[in-house]
Amino acid sequence: MKYVFFDIECACVYKNVAKICVFGYVVTNERFEVTEREDVLINPNGKFHLTDRKGNAGLVLPYNYADFKNYPDFRAVYPKIKTLLEDKDTLVFGHATVNDVNYLRLETKRYRLPSFKFKFYDTQFFYMNCENVFSRQIGLQAMAEELGVDYTPHRAVDDSYATMRVCEALCKRENTDVEGLIARYGIAAGSLEKYNIVLQTSARLSAYQTEREEVRAAHAKAHEQFYRFVNKYMNRRKKGGSLEGKTFCFAKEIEEDTELSQRLAGAIFSSGGTYTSRPSECNVYIARDESGMRCERALSAGAAFIPLDKLQAALKEL
Repeated sequence: MKYVFFDIECACVYKNVAKICVFGYVVTNERFEVTEREDVLINPNGKFHLTDRKGNAGLVLPYNYADFKNYPDFRAVYPKIKTLLEDKDTLVFGHATVNDVNYLRLETKRYRLPSFKFKFYDTQFFYMNCENVFSRQIGLQAMAEELGVDYTPHRAVDDSYATMRVCEALCKRENTDVEGLIARYGIAAGSLEKYNIVLQTSARLSAYQTEREEVRAAHAKAHEQFYRFVNKYMNRRKKGGSLEGKTFCFAKEIEEDTELSQRLAGAIFSSGGTYTSRPSECNVYIARDESGMRCERALSAGAAFIPLDKLQAALKEL
C-alpha cells in the first residue's frame, strides 16, 4: 500500500471558482519512507488574488507569480493528478483535505473534465479524533509544532511533507499505524465522485454531534419555558412600582437557567419592570460580566449594565 499526501495552492478562490496554481504531493510507503515528492506548477489562467482560509487578504506564496504563465494549465496536468489520486493501491491524505478536494472538483467543472473518483483522509480529522475535540479546527502549523514536526508554510510540497510527518507522529503517539488509527476511532473516508463530495465521519464525531444536538434541544426548551413565563406574568406586573419604566434583558446563560431567570423576572414584574428578548430594546442589561455580542448590542443602544449579583442583592431589598 502507498500513501499520497497532497496540498493545493490557488491563485484565487471564490464561491464557485478555485484557480489552482500548485499541486504539491509526497508519496511514501507504509513506513512513511518518501519515494517521490514534487511541486507541480500550473498556469491558473487568471490573476492572483490571494486570501487565507478565512478570506483575509495578504497571503503570500513562496513562488514568482510571473513564472506561472510559462507552465501548462490544469488540463495538461489533470491526467497525472488523476492517476496519482485514483490508484487503487494508494491511500490519499491531506490537511483540511475537503478544501483541496473541492478545488479539484471546481477545476474539473471549469475545464469540463470528467470528475475525479477517489477516497481521502484528513490528518486534521485524525488529530481531532485522537484529542476528542471537534469544536475547533487546528491548523497544520500548530499541529506540527505540538508534534515536533519542522514546517515551512505555503509551499505545497512542503505542506504535503509536513502533513505526512504529522500523520507519522500521530501514529507513533497512538502506538499504531494508519490503518490501526482508522480502525480505533471508526473513521470512514471522505470521497469525491461525480463532482459530489462526501465528508468523513467517525464514531467520536457522531457522538459529539448527538451530544451537541441534545444540548441545543435543552437550551431551546429552557428558552421556551422562560418566555412562556414572561408572556404569562409580565402583563400582570405591579403598576407604578419602583422599577416602572425599566425594561430588562438577561444574558442567554441566565435565561437558560429557568429557576434563576423566572425568579428574577418575577421579582422585576412585582416591582413594575418589564422584560424584552431584544438587547437593543432594553435599558437595563443583566449578565455575570460585560462580554459577548448580546451585551455589546445592549450597551451600544444605551442600556445600563448591572452585574447579576448586584441585581439579586437589590431585588432582595425591594
